[in-house]
Amino acid sequence: MSRKLGIIVVLLAVASICESAAIFHPISESHRSAASELFSGSFSSLEEAYEGLRTFEVLGIEKKPDVKDHTCKSVVDTLSSVSSNSRDLYHALRVNGILKCRISKEDLTGIVLRFKGAVKDAASLLDYYHSIGGLLLVKDQSSEVDVHLENADGILRSIKALSQSDGRWRYSSNNPESSTYAAGLAFETISGVISLAASAVDENLIGTLKKDIVKLFDSIEKYDDGSYYFDDKHIDASGHQGPLSATSAVVRGLTAFASTSESLNIPEDKILGLARFFLGIGVPGNSKDLFYQIDTLSHLENNRVSVPLILSLPATVLSLTTKDKLKVKVSTVLGSTAPPLSVKLMQVFSSGSRDASVLKQELHFDPKEAVHTLDALPEGVDIGEYVFAFEIVLSDPEHKRKFATGGRTKVPVHVTGVVKVENAKVAVLEGDIVESEKKLDLPGKNDLALSANHLQKLHVSFLLTTPFGKPFKPHQALLKLRHESGVEHIFVVGNSGTHFEITLDFLSLVEKFYYLSGQYDIELTVGDAVMENSFLQPLGSIELDLPKAPEKSTQPPPQAVNPYLRYGPKPEIAHIFRVPEKLPPQEVSFAFLGLVLVPFLAFLVGLLRLGVNLKNFPTSAIPATFAILFHGGIAAVLILYVFFWLKLDLFTTLKTLGVIGIFLMFVGHRTLSHLASASAKLKSA
Repeated sequence: MSRKLGIIVVLLAVASICESAAIFHPISESHRSAASELFSGSFSSLEEAYEGLRTFEVLGIEKKPDVKDHTCKSVVDTLSSVSSNSRDLYHALRVNGILKCRISKEDLTGIVLRFKGAVKDAASLLDYYHSIGGLLLVKDQSSEVDVHLENADGILRSIKALSQSDGRWRYSSNNPESSTYAAGLAFETISGVISLAASAVDENLIGTLKKDIVKLFDSIEKYDDGSYYFDDKHIDASGHQGPLSATSAVVRGLTAFASTSESLNIPEDKILGLARFFLGIGVPGNSKDLFYQIDTLSHLENNRVSVPLILSLPATVLSLTTKDKLKVKVSTVLGSTAPPLSVKLMQVFSSGSRDASVLKQELHFDPKEAVHTLDALPEGVDIGEYVFAFEIVLSDPEHKRKFATGGRTKVPVHVTGVVKVENAKVAVLEGDIVESEKKLDLPGKNDLALSANHLQKLHVSFLLTTPFGKPFKPHQALLKLRHESGVEHIFVVGNSGTHFEITLDFLSLVEKFYYLSGQYDIELTVGDAVMENSFLQPLGSIELDLPKAPEKSTQPPPQAVNPYLRYGPKPEIAHIFRVPEKLPPQEVSFAFLGLVLVPFLAFLVGLLRLGVNLKNFPTSAIPATFAILFHGGIAAVLILYVFFWLKLDLFTTLKTLGVIGIFLMFVGHRTLSHLASASAKLKSA
C-alpha cells in the first residue's frame, strides 16, 4: 500500500515541477524496437519502403526484413516503365540509393531525359521537387550520366515566383494559399538546383533565398520547455500537414540548402529547439511519424548550420539514503559522442522559489562511461524538488561555430530521503483535559483500542523533519475514520512548521457521522514524492457512543457493493447424494422373474390344449395380408409391454397402446369377417 501511495505522490510532484525545466533524451533502444515492429512486414509502396529502409539505416539496425529481392524488382519495373511519372521515379531512385539494385546506364540515361523534360514542363512545386530530386539521386548513384542543368537561374526564378513575403511557399501559381511544408520542399528543391547547375548561380538570387529562410524562422513557434516547431494550416489534396511533418520538411530544406550555401544566420537556440521538439515526442506510434522523427534528427546530426548537443540525466531522482551521485550525459541527437567539453552546475532552484544559489561547480568527467559526475550535492540541498541549471562549455573554440549548446539547460531533479516521524501521539480529550493518551510508532505496527462519546475529542499529533533536521511538509497528511458499516470520513491534518496535529470534536461531527455509533477504524496517511518512507498506517480503532439520530436526520449514503463479492468466485456447492435403498437378495429377484413368466407359459400351454393350428389361415393375398397385420399388431402389443417394463412410463405406454389398439380393431375386423364368410360358405356347401 505504501508503494502505491508513493507512485501517486510522485505523479503529483512531477506535474507541479517548473514547466520551463524539461529532460530530453537522445535516440535510444526504444526507437530501434519500435522501428523493428512498425516496419516488420512487406512494404506496400516504394515510398513506404524508403521510409522503412531509411529508418533502419539511420538507427543502425542490422536485423531487418529480407525484402531486397522483391523491392529491387519493383524498383527496376518502375524505372523501366514508360508510364511511371516523376514521383514514382523519384521514390524508386531513393530506394535504389539504399539497396543498390542493378540499374543499367541506358535506363538511367533515359530517366535523366525524362526528368529534364519534366523540369521544363513543370507547373507546380511538386513537379520541380520530384524532378530535381530525381536528378540529384541519379548524380549520387552514377557518375557516368550527365545530370547538369543548363538554365539553373531560370529554374530558380520559376521556383522563387511561388514564394510569399512571410517565407512560406505556394504549391502552384493557381493556388493562393501558402504553406510551411511547401517552403521546406522549396528549399530542398533549390539546393538541388544549385548542386546540378552547369554554371555558377546568381549570388543575388541566393542572398534573397537566404532572407526567405530567415523570414520563415521568424514565424517559428515555441513551447515552454524550449522546443521550437513549425505549424501548417494549409490543406491540400494530400490533407493537413501537422507540426511534425511541416517541421521535418523545413529542417530537411534548411540542412540541404546549408550544404550548398554558407553563412546561414539561424540562431543556435532555434536549432537546438528543433532537436528538442523531435526528441520531446518520445517514441511515435506509427511508421510515418517515426520516419519523420528519425530522418529529421539524422539531418540535424549532420548539418553545416549548427549540430545540436543534448544534455540529459540518466536518473533525475537522487536518494540521500543511498548517497546517489548526480550524473550528466552530453551527446548528439542520435546518441553519438560529443566533442571535448565540460559541464558546469551553475544554479540550483528550489521548486516554487525564484531564489537560486550561484555555484559554477564543474562536474568530473569519466571518459570510460562518457558521463559527467557531481561527486556531492551542493550544500543546502535537502530532500525536495529542485531545478538544476547546467551549462556546456566546449573545449575547442572552433567547435562553438559547429555545435549548438543552447546556453543554460534547466533540468528537474528530485532529491529523496527518509523523513523522521517523532512525538507521534493520539489522545482522547474531555474538554481540554487529557482522558487517555498513547504513543504511536510511525511508520510501524499500532493497535489502538480507544473509546469516546459525543462530548469528547480525538487528538492526533506528530513531528516531521528531513534528514538535515529541517521542517518537512508532505503533499498528503490525512486521517481517515471508517465505520463498521463502511461509511468513511477523511480529514486533512493541519501543520505549523514541523508540528502536525488534528483534533476531532465529536459533538460538532455527529451529523457528519450520521449519528452512527459503533467501532471506527483509524488510518493515518502521510506521503510525498521525495519521502522514501511514505506510509498508510492503520492505527487501531475507537468505539464511539453517539446520540440517537433525530427523525428527519440525514441518512448515511448507500455503500458501493464490492465488485469482487458480486462477480468473484462463489463458495463451492457440496452435493449430498441419497443413500441407495437396500435391495432384496438376488435369489428373490430371480424367483419373482420366474413368477412373471408363468402366465406366458400358461398361455402357450393353453394354446396347445385348444389344438391351435394354421389350417384356417387365409390363402388369398388380401385376407392373408390383414391376417399377418393382425398377428403383427398382437406382437407389437406384447413388445410394448416389454418396453414398458424396461424403460417407458405409463402415459407413453397408454398413448402407444391406443394407436396400436385402433389398428388391431381395423385389421382384426377384416380378418374375422373373412373367416366368418369362409365358414358360412363351407356350411352351405
